[in-house]
Amino acid sequence: MKFLYYLLIIFLLPVSLNAQTYELEPFPFSFASPVDIAGAEDGRLFIVEQRGRIMVINADGTKNETVFLDIVSKVRSGGEQGLLGLALHPDFLENGLFYVNYTDVSGTTIISSFSVAAGTEIVDNATENELFRIAQPFNNHNGGCLKFGPDGYLYIGLGDGGLGGDPQNFSQNNAELLGKMLRIEVDETGGFSIPADNPFINDGGIPDEIWATGLRNPWRFSFDRANGDLWIADVGQNAFEEINKTKAGEGAGLDYGWRCWEGAAVFNASGCAEDSTFFFPIYTYPNSISIGRSVTGGFVYRGTSIPDLQGKYIYGDFASTIIWSLEELATGEVVNQEIFRGPSMSTFGETLEGELLVAN
Repeated sequence: MKFLYYLLIIFLLPVSLNAQTYELEPFPFSFASPVDIAGAEDGRLFIVEQRGRIMVINADGTKNETVFLDIVSKVRSGGEQGLLGLALHPDFLENGLFYVNYTDVSGTTIISSFSVAAGTEIVDNATENELFRIAQPFNNHNGGCLKFGPDGYLYIGLGDGGLGGDPQNFSQNNAELLGKMLRIEVDETGGFSIPADNPFINDGGIPDEIWATGLRNPWRFSFDRANGDLWIADVGQNAFEEINKTKAGEGAGLDYGWRCWEGAAVFNASGCAEDSTFFFPIYTYPNSISIGRSVTGGFVYRGTSIPDLQGKYIYGDFASTIIWSLEELATGEVVNQEIFRGPSMSTFGETLEGELLVAN
């Protein structure tokens, strides 16, 4: 079954003096289970298909029928597993390097780099260089998102390994990579090193790659292209879905709370540290049929086509299909507004100009 892929635009018809309505404009072609979107500096969009392929929308808006990357034979796809994330190197147009997160046929999470030669449209799978191989105890909560931050480092979001309630306490065990945000410095060969300011370097058995802890299943994080703030949407257990906002330069060593906390409520306090050691979400919403049961993280809108949304974080819920805008006012008040009900969104994306994309 194939799914349509949409561009979010304003529908210029005011509902009232204080509101606008929005609609989704579909592209004239489709993809098989798109789960991530990455944009290149030349205007191309790279569409990640869960089964293990990456396709390209050209800068002129046409679809390139040539498969850019095909690792279907290496990927276990279905449910929360598959080829889940893509990050293009900041110098991708020069060096051809990009990074992916996928579940291999054994159920293990693989973080790899690939490279594509200039002037070619097909990636040679022999260029793969594995950076991480992370065993998964269950088949859910793989996370999957990876992005380059404004500091030039690669950030990798990992879920807690699955089942429910983090039964093996991976998120609060800093000796484990699961339930963490990693931060690494990549090089031109596809390898990596550890940034000198990572918070746990030489810290008693904690992997140097760890940047932050206490995540459950971060299904999409993004950096505000205007100021570098980090926004993380973390899927909840049974009670709350949460949005975390970390100001640029302030994220090192934070503990986002899971499994001790679900959102801003205690979940399992056994063996947990003092409340003051945790970093709490900027916003939560209750897990319910009417509001939502699986948050999908988006982006702070920095385009020009929808002035009413400028500077607001746009995100949605896969289950309820609601898309919201979230804004933190100068007073500290947080305003969350429903702006649209659409298809079940698997991911959001940005164009080169900062316009919003959503896939289902």
